[in-house]
Amino acid sequence: MSAIESILQILGGIGLFLYGMKTMSDGLQKAAGDRLQKTIHFMTKNRFTGLLTGIGVTSVIQSSSAMTVMVVSFVGAGMLTLTQSIGVIMGANIGTTLTAWAVSLLGFKMKISAFALPAIGMGLPLFFIKKFNKIHFGEFLIGFGILFLGLHFIKDAMPAIDGDAQIVWDIVTAVSGSGLLSHLAFIAIGMVLTIIVQSSTATVAIVQVLAFQGWLDFESAVAIVLGENVGTTATAQLAAVGGGLQARRAAMVHTMFNVIGIIWMLCILPFFIKFTDTLFGGALLVPVEPGNAAMPTAIAFFHSMFSVLNTVVLIWFVPQFEYLIRRILPDKKQAQDSEDPYRIRHYALPLKDTPDMNIVRARQEVQKMAKISKDMFTKFIGALYNLESDIEEVAKDCAAREELTDQMQSELSRFLGECSRYNLSDSNRTGITILIRIIDELESIADSSYRLVMLEKKCRDRQYVYDVASIEETKPYTDLIQKFLDHIAHYLERGMTSYEFYEAKEMERQINEYRNTLKRAARSRIEQGGSVSGEILFIDVLQQMEHIGDYAFNIARAISGMR
Repeated sequence: MSAIESILQILGGIGLFLYGMKTMSDGLQKAAGDRLQKTIHFMTKNRFTGLLTGIGVTSVIQSSSAMTVMVVSFVGAGMLTLTQSIGVIMGANIGTTLTAWAVSLLGFKMKISAFALPAIGMGLPLFFIKKFNKIHFGEFLIGFGILFLGLHFIKDAMPAIDGDAQIVWDIVTAVSGSGLLSHLAFIAIGMVLTIIVQSSTATVAIVQVLAFQGWLDFESAVAIVLGENVGTTATAQLAAVGGGLQARRAAMVHTMFNVIGIIWMLCILPFFIKFTDTLFGGALLVPVEPGNAAMPTAIAFFHSMFSVLNTVVLIWFVPQFEYLIRRILPDKKQAQDSEDPYRIRHYALPLKDTPDMNIVRARQEVQKMAKISKDMFTKFIGALYNLESDIEEVAKDCAAREELTDQMQSELSRFLGECSRYNLSDSNRTGITILIRIIDELESIADSSYRLVMLEKKCRDRQYVYDVASIEETKPYTDLIQKFLDHIAHYLERGMTSYEFYEAKEMERQINEYRNTLKRAARSRIEQGGSVSGEILFIDVLQQMEHIGDYAFNIARAISGMR
C-alpha cells in the first residue's frame, strides 16, 4: 500500500469514527432527551451537583466540547452563574473519557467485526421500521458499529515501521523522550491535532492506535493526551467570541482548568508514568513494538486519572478560580454589554451536537419573557392606583420592555426554527410549536400592557378624571388578571394537568364577566352625565385588560399540551 493510500484510508477511518460517534451520541440524546433536560436543572445547586451533572451528561453525549459550549451559552444567557459553570466544566472533562475506555476494551482486545457489524445489523431494522418505536436506539447501535469500524480501518491502514515509513519513525523517535522539551512538543501536537479534528475523543483514539501499532511510546502518548485537553477548549473559546463578558469568562474557565492541570501534571509526570507502568506490570516502558495490548488501556487510564485528579485538586478552589478569571477578564465592558440588542448567542455549535438540550435554554428564555410581560402589567397597576407615580418614567420603562419583548419574539422564533432543522425527539418537536405560540401570546401581553400605560398617560395628559368608585371597582378585575398571569408563569415549564387547565378556563370566564359588568357601569355613568371622553377611555382600558386575559388563556391552552 502506497503512502498516499495509507493516508487516505486513515483519514477515511477517522471520518467514520467521528461520524459513528456523532450518530451514537444523537441516538442516546434523543432517546433520553427529556430526562437530560431535567438533569440540566440539577447543575444549578452547587459545585458538586454541577460536577455530577457534567459527568453524567457528557458521558451520554460523549462530547466535552458540546457540553462546555452549551455551558458557555447558558452563562452568557444568565441561566448559570460563573461559579455554577465551573463544576459542570470539570465534570465534562471526566465524562468524555468514557469512549477511550470503550475503545481500549473493545477495539484492541476483541475482533471488531464480531460486534461492530452485528450492532449495525440490529440497529438498521430498529431505525427504519417505525412500528418498533425504537428509532433512537437503532441510531445508537448503528453509530456504535460505525465508530468501531472506523477504528478498525485506522488500525489496518497504519503502515508498518519499515521501508518508506522508517524515515517517519526515525523522526518520531528523535523527538520522543522523557525530557521536558519532548513532553512540550507532544503536548503541542495534541493541541493542534484536537483543534483540527474538533474532537478530543477522536484524538485519544488515534493516540491509542498509534501506541498499539508501535508508533508512539507511552510517554509521548500521554503528552499528546495532555495536549488534547487544551486543544478541546478551542471550540468553547470560538463560541465565546463576541458573546458577552460572562460567556468569555466561562470559556476561559475551561481553558484555565486544563492549563493549570497540565502545569502541575508536568511536575509529577515522570513519577506518574512510572506508577502507571508498575500498575500495568512493567509493560509500558519496554522498547516500543507493535501489538502491545497494554498501551490503549493504559492511555485510557491516564486520560481518566488526569481528569479525575485535576478535578479533585481544583474543585476545592472554585472561589479562587472564579476570582482569577474575573481578574483576567474584568467588568469594564459590562455596561456596554447590557445595551446590546437581545439575541441568543453562540447557539450554532451546541445546537448541532445537542439539539434537544437547547430546548431547555429556549424554555428558560420564554420564562424570562413571561416575567417581563407580567412586570409590565404590574407597572400599569401601580400607575393606575397611584396618581402620584411618575407616569413619564413608567411609560419610558415599559417602552423599553416592550421593545425587548419584540426582539425576544423575533430572536426566539428564529432560534426555535433553527432547532427544528435538526433531529429532535418527538416531544421536543411538538414542544417547539407550542413554545412559538406561547412567545407570540407573551409578546401580545406586553403590547397590551404598554397600551394600558399609554392610555393612563393620555388620561393624565388630558386631565380626564375617573370616577373614584369606578377605579375601586376594577381592583378585583386587575387582581384576577395578575393571578392569571402568575398561574401561567407557574406552570410554564412543566405543563398543566386537566384540572389546572380547568382553573385557567374558569379565570378567563370570570375576567370576561368582570369586563362586561364594568363596561355596563361605564355606559350607565355616561347616560347619567359623566365624562364621555373619560368613560370611553376607561372602556378602552377594560378592553385591553380583557385582551390580556385572552392571551393568557391561549398560553394556558398551549401549556396544557406540553405534558
